[in-house]
Amino acid sequence: MTTTTVTAPARAAHRDPNVLRWVGAYTASTLGDSIYYLALSWTVVSTGTPAQAGLVMAVSAVPRALLMLGGGVVADRLGPRRVVIGSDAVRSLVVLGLAAALLLTSPGLWALAAVALVFGVVDALFLPAVGALPPRIAPHDQLARIQGLRGLAYRCGAVLGAPLGGLMVALGGPTAAFGAAGLLFALSVPLLSALRLGPLPATGEARDGTALSDLVDGLRYLRGHRLLGPLMIIVLLSDLGFVGPLNVGLAVLAEQRDWGASGIGWILAGFGTGAGAASLLLTVRGRVPRAGAVSGLTMTVGALAIGALASTTLLPAAVAVAVAVGLLAGLSGALCNALVQTHCDPAYLGRVTAVSGLCSLGLAPLSFPVTGAAIGLWGLGPVYAVSAAVCALSGIYGLVVPAVRRAELPR
Repeated sequence: MTTTTVTAPARAAHRDPNVLRWVGAYTASTLGDSIYYLALSWTVVSTGTPAQAGLVMAVSAVPRALLMLGGGVVADRLGPRRVVIGSDAVRSLVVLGLAAALLLTSPGLWALAAVALVFGVVDALFLPAVGALPPRIAPHDQLARIQGLRGLAYRCGAVLGAPLGGLMVALGGPTAAFGAAGLLFALSVPLLSALRLGPLPATGEARDGTALSDLVDGLRYLRGHRLLGPLMIIVLLSDLGFVGPLNVGLAVLAEQRDWGASGIGWILAGFGTGAGAASLLLTVRGRVPRAGAVSGLTMTVGALAIGALASTTLLPAAVAVAVAVGLLAGLSGALCNALVQTHCDPAYLGRVTAVSGLCSLGLAPLSFPVTGAAIGLWGLGPVYAVSAAVCALSGIYGLVVPAVRRAELPR
């Protein structure tokens, strides 16, 4: 008599307590980030000039961009959970220390700049490690759902963090806001420590070289991968075309239309709603057929919506267009991230995530001054049209490259 063993199907990621612990930790960390940045900007503006505020806020971006690739190496060598726990623990101690300093004295701009510098260094470690952790906590066929959950957590942190930070500042000043941010960072540590990690698939290289050789090996792996290399180009092009209009252009648009700061808030809320809906779709479905082709198509159509935003004259119409941009561009970005997660060798995922983060967080923001100068010379319409063309180019490129167009998520 033959005995047949039936293996229970893997639990869906959004019902897996292990994954939900990770989502809870990531949400707490994202909320802490949002509250921290609002409190920092408020404190610097209250202490110095707007120009000094911009300088302090920019201090974080420099080490984050310069050290991001090294952060990917650290995540792959030491393990992503260890790096994420260490990053949030350091952020918690630094921010709580700043809150205590504000309670006892009035730290100068140099102290605030030092905190911002530490945050930039820690971000360079945290972001690649966060991207490398999902394959260790869920089966391969659930990684797309995890990207949807991560998108929802990020939107939750971005939408709720600013109002919470503003409330904390109004009730207890920057000290209360920094204290709340520090406690949220601390909350993520026990949640991450309770994660059950699966073994790393033994398909990566043996790490017996130097950190530099690991970095070179990771870049070589990325360059030689027929899908991941083109996906990095898509990420860079889409962010280059997208972040300028959403950040610099949106403020100018609201000013010219007399929508005020509340108008910016409504448009950003519309975008966040659309992007959240895209993340929810990926979370619930878990798999979108022909993911590569859908990603390219939605980015191409979303580019048309980006271009249309500059011609809107009524705020409700602009909000509706922003919802469409968030839904289409958000779905395209979520699918790109899911394809990276599911097609990358987990042993290289920290370094590949670092390259993706460098494209979106290090290189794309360089378009801010260019966008502002171009709007001053040629106006909103032409600049939005060029930005939309760059986004459309990323979508068309994805549709033209066979490896991207035919890419599928695991069943």
